[in-house]
Amino acid sequence: MDKKKYFDDLASQRIKQRKRHSYYWNDITKYCNYFSHENYSVLEIGCGTGELIHDIKGKRKVGIDFSQYMIDEARKQFTDVEFHTMPAEDIALPEKFDLIILSNLIGYVDDVQLVFEQLKKVCHQYTKIIITYYSYLWEPIIKWGEKLGIKTATPNQNWLSQQDIYNLLELAGFDVYRKVNSMLLPFRIPLLAPLCNRILVRLPIFRFFALNMYSFAKPKHDVTENHNYTVSIVIPARNEAGNIENALKRMPSFSKQLEIIFIEGNSTDNTWEVIQEVYEKYKDKFNLKIGRQPGKGKNDAVKTGFAMATGDILMILDADLTVPPEDLPKFYNAIATGQGDFVNGSRLVYQMDKAAMRFLNLLGNKFSLWLLLGYSNNHLKIHCVVPKLFSAKIMITLLSTENSLATSTPLAISI
Repeated sequence: MDKKKYFDDLASQRIKQRKRHSYYWNDITKYCNYFSHENYSVLEIGCGTGELIHDIKGKRKVGIDFSQYMIDEARKQFTDVEFHTMPAEDIALPEKFDLIILSNLIGYVDDVQLVFEQLKKVCHQYTKIIITYYSYLWEPIIKWGEKLGIKTATPNQNWLSQQDIYNLLELAGFDVYRKVNSMLLPFRIPLLAPLCNRILVRLPIFRFFALNMYSFAKPKHDVTENHNYTVSIVIPARNEAGNIENALKRMPSFSKQLEIIFIEGNSTDNTWEVIQEVYEKYKDKFNLKIGRQPGKGKNDAVKTGFAMATGDILMILDADLTVPPEDLPKFYNAIATGQGDFVNGSRLVYQMDKAAMRFLNLLGNKFSLWLLLGYSNNHLKIHCVVPKLFSAKIMITLLSTENSLATSTPLAISI
């Protein structure tokens, strides 16, 4: 079956068919939307009649498809999206995008690796790529559904596992940083669908049988030390008068320019007075800024500091110096060499003083982490008291997002 002719012929019926299976498609859109932002530029490759790219959050949205008939239908529906007739194997757009989505596309292309290599043309350093595809375990069910008329018949597809997608992205020069399985029941059945798709699919055994696979990738960077970035270190301090000067004395030099910002937060001792004294004493030796938070809590203190920061990379270091300032270059090198946009240390992997955390407390943290990761499909560690590093570009997005997951501690997101 000629694939282009198939999609050209399907175009006039596509909108109606997609509405008929809206539960399935809306789930994909909702999940992808979670990783977008109102300020993002977003590209969908293989956009069809444009529903997903229209519904995705974004400041600028572009959709491409190799079927002119599909693009014609998309333009009739959505005037807020820019559409182009263009094959995924030969992308010719003059701009870079923050987010690129390929939803159920790779099964229809003849050369998946070539398509992935084309993505480099429209990627910048921080571009995120989301690829959605069917699990090959569902092939017999899907073919059965096509015969019964429950699903629209399609040309033969490439059936790729998540490992296949991972390998092809690696060969094309991308780093796959998250893989997620989603949806056990692609139909809206009250009570049963929420049970399957919100709870059971997140559990280890059931996850293996999920219909949809999501692969998240970003461009690879050379893993070499990089000292071309400026750094702002925010040090929230409450009742830490004895550690303020030590934080400066022990601070190593590890970037092009280091900016240190002390934020005092409702101390009952003389922390603010000490911060002012230290500022006067060291202002000619260090690039220092000082301030007092207007509200309460560490989250408010960190946001106050970040608003004052000018560095390319933003760090948080607790004033109790539980984590030695001497260790900061390790975290800096991790983010400066492109191994993450957010780097978060963990003190649960090293030996600790007996007074730092009781055994049952530590065990509870480990168990909670295991339970959380099993449910969320993420690879994170509980951070307790550790340094946190953000790309300033990512932090601006976080600060402008109203959906905060924490009120007393800084928002911690792995990107």
